[in-house]
This record gives sequence, C-alpha cells and structure tokens, in this order.
Amino acid sequence: MKVAAVDQLWVYLSGHPLLSLLVTLLAFIAAVRINRALGGTSLLHPVILSIALLIAFLLLVDMDYPTYFEGAQFIHFLLGPATVALAIPLYDHRERVRRLLVPLLLACGAGIVTAVGSTLGLAMLLGARPETLLSLAPRSVTSPIAMGIAEQIGGIPSLAAGLVLLTGSIGCALAPWVFRLLRVRDPAVQGFTLGLSAHGFGTAHAFARIGAVAGAFSGLAMGLTGLLTAFLLPMLTRLFGLH
Repeated sequence: MKVAAVDQLWVYLSGHPLLSLLVTLLAFIAAVRINRALGGTSLLHPVILSIALLIAFLLLVDMDYPTYFEGAQFIHFLLGPATVALAIPLYDHRERVRRLLVPLLLACGAGIVTAVGSTLGLAMLLGARPETLLSLAPRSVTSPIAMGIAEQIGGIPSLAAGLVLLTGSIGCALAPWVFRLLRVRDPAVQGFTLGLSAHGFGTAHAFARIGAVAGAFSGLAMGLTGLLTAFLLPMLTRLFGLH
C-alpha cells in the first residue's frame, strides 16, 4: 500500500508544472553550496553545476526537456527583466560612459567581429553543420538575446543557450589570468571586457569580485554586444556563406 501511495504521489508531482521550478531552485542552491565548499572557483560555476544536476535529474526520472521547460519557464521569463535592471548601476556612471562612448563602441564592434569570425571559422574547419554554426554564432551574447538571434537566423535556440553558458563560464575562469598577464587594473576596462566576452556570467563576476564600477561597465558591454550582434550577425553569416 505504501509503495502504491508513493507511486501515485510521484505521478501527481511529475505532472505538476511547479516540480520543474522547485527542482531548478534546489539544484541552484545545492550548486552554490558546492561551489563555496570548493573555494568559489570559477571553473565550477554554480550555473554549470546546476545544469549538471538538472541533467542528472531529468535522466533519472525520464523527463523530456519540453515537459521540464513548461514548469521552469518562469525563470526563463525573468532573464529579460534581470538584464534590463542592469541599467540602474550604469546610470550612476553615465558621465564616464558618455566620455568613453566612441572607444567603447569601437571595442564592442571589434569584439563581436573577432568572436563570431573565430568561432565560425574554427567550426567550419571542423566540419560543423549549418544549424550548429548558426547556433554557435551568438555564443558571446547573453542567453535571452542569443536564443532570439539563433531562432531568427536558423539556429537551435536551446543549443545556443547552452553554448552561451559554457562561454560565460570559461570567460570568468580565464579572465583573472588574462588581466594579470596584460596588467589590466582599471575596473572599468576589466568590467567591459567581462561583459563583452562572458555576458551575464561576466557581469555577475564583475559585481561580486571587482566592484560596482566594473559591474556597471560589464552590464553596458553586455547590452551593447546584444544590440550590435543583432544587426551585425546576419551580415557576418552571409560573409561565411551561411545564408
């Protein structure tokens, strides 16, 4: 009787959309604690650990992704407002941003061309399929924008989101070494670099590890990269013969 009751309870819970939301929150809480226990290393970022835990859970209970996403889509919805909210700390440094606007735009454009060109070039040399290439192209843009761009140009949004997370994790892990190697000490430069190369991951890292100035410039870079990529990426993909 107890086994039957447990089975009935699981059938009810597995069909409830809030199960995915609850599991996602629990996975992130567990991942944060694991990361802290390991010294807060960027190599095992809480988001990456959360993904691994969620994948293990979905495989264990044999739940497909559409079913999971039906319950967890509220968190996906919050990505947009969270990105917009980054404008608040940026407003506090608006005068400095105004003075540096032209070099920042040039740096952002150069970063986009370098990221997209190197990614597509290497992937084409390795024989990637067109849909994979179009999913790789927006990997340096924050997740909600990257998924939208990938869908518009013919890529796979879910694959693009995964590649964005991987890019952000690697960027946060390598950034401190790169800054020390190049002797970059200005928090504005560090933050802008993190936002350009590691989007949301880099912005969170800038706020937590460097400071408010770095976080503000990282949020600016993330927003500019998303905006400019939406305009530049179709032209770059045509240059590579993908359209």
